[in-house]
Amino acid sequence: MTQLSSNRADVPGASSIEAGVLVSTNPATGAEVARFPVSSAADVTSAVARGRVAAAWWARLPWQERRSRLLRFRSLLARRIHELAAVMTEEGGKPSMDSVLEVMVTIDHIAWAAKHSHKVLGSRRVSGSLLQPEYSGRLEYQPYGVIGVIGPWNYPVFTPMGSIAYALAAGNAVVFKPSEYTPAVGQWFVNAFAEIVPEQPVLQIVHGMGDVGAALCRAGIDKLAFTGSTATGKKVMAACAESLTPVLVECGGKDAMIIDADADIEAAADAALWGAMTNAGQSCVGIERVYAHAKVYDLFLAKLVAKAEKLTVGTDPGSDIGPITMPGQRDIIKRHIDDALASGGRAVLGGPDSARGSFVKPTILVDVPETSAAVCEETFGPTITVAKVASMDEAITLANATAYGLAGSVFSKRNGARIARELRSGMVSINSTFAFAVLPSLPFGGVGQSGFGRIHGADGLREFARAKSTAKRRLPSLVPLITFDHTPRSVALGVRIVKLLHGRSR
Repeated sequence: MTQLSSNRADVPGASSIEAGVLVSTNPATGAEVARFPVSSAADVTSAVARGRVAAAWWARLPWQERRSRLLRFRSLLARRIHELAAVMTEEGGKPSMDSVLEVMVTIDHIAWAAKHSHKVLGSRRVSGSLLQPEYSGRLEYQPYGVIGVIGPWNYPVFTPMGSIAYALAAGNAVVFKPSEYTPAVGQWFVNAFAEIVPEQPVLQIVHGMGDVGAALCRAGIDKLAFTGSTATGKKVMAACAESLTPVLVECGGKDAMIIDADADIEAAADAALWGAMTNAGQSCVGIERVYAHAKVYDLFLAKLVAKAEKLTVGTDPGSDIGPITMPGQRDIIKRHIDDALASGGRAVLGGPDSARGSFVKPTILVDVPETSAAVCEETFGPTITVAKVASMDEAITLANATAYGLAGSVFSKRNGARIARELRSGMVSINSTFAFAVLPSLPFGGVGQSGFGRIHGADGLREFARAKSTAKRRLPSLVPLITFDHTPRSVALGVRIVKLLHGRSR
């Protein structure tokens, strides 16, 4: 069976399997956080079977009832926000404030999905045709049934809930496989949802490593939503292709920030620092590259370094940057820093010794060749490359010179919208970063090696529902066409109508 993730149990933060039990540990200390029984392939199949019964019950509820349940779930999370955030910090290592912010934004998305699902997905009349006015049309969106969700560890609440909440709002049941690095977080909110919906297992969880994710792909689900690396996303697609199970794939990125000559440099430096360093740089939409106009490059770099020097790294409650959650990622971050320096780049902050143990200190690299791994590959750590460009056209060309296409950022007072439009990405923030993620009404997703499909917004709701089209005869046919009773005269009349309606060039 295809493995959908890898694991190392010899370093702090690595989850492990012990006698059929998944052991979750703190990435900084290696201390055990929780234990959960590993789900077998049969367990996963059984969960999907239970989910199918639950889905039928959930879909039959009036939409107002589903809306009410989701809003009650939202309210429960709001009341217990610090409890959930504490689990996230203990298991994933991120600073407590980052955990609180993640839950806050998640709550807003759950509310949006609940309140807008009927308007977006409900039955509505659609316009007919002047060629055949005897028919009327209706369009509605019906739930798939059981949605499988494979979630990541870097944003273990916000990211999977972007699929889970919207799938539930669309009338589906969900079987959730959290990352093996953050199973306690997933178990917490699945248990919380069961308090609101105790009648049926509308939201279930299965635990384990990559083989459990592979089993979920093959367990008869109606659609799968995956968030993770591009390499694993391809394995997920291959597994789902065996049964033509549709997939939504949100993978990595190598997002760039472009800074124009007229930009607010203070704001740009602040946003670049946040975009690159928040969550220890472990963000799929993190800013990993900056292209600054030559006129403002030096000023921007000076401000960025000055701000980055003030960041604190550690496990103290007030620390800005926590540990790297996945052990294998630490090696990738170090390799990228070393390669950048070996190929002629310079570290204006941090350097070869930035990656030590479970932590990586903020690292700012300049003069790095565009062919370096630090520029071409996803780093997923608190590092950033800054390059000088002569024009915005050059910046756009360099920003687009990647196989990824997830998101990006533009700072410009006059040209922001034009530059943003020319970036090959699914999302862009103008004079900010990450803004597209916190607006529930905007779809979230990428192009190219960053995946396809969308969560959030109206597109996110439609992603978890099938379009159902219904046409109804309401009048006799004046020009019979879709019948064997048509005649040369009726066809000729139809041709005359088509020419009248569509024959003119404008």
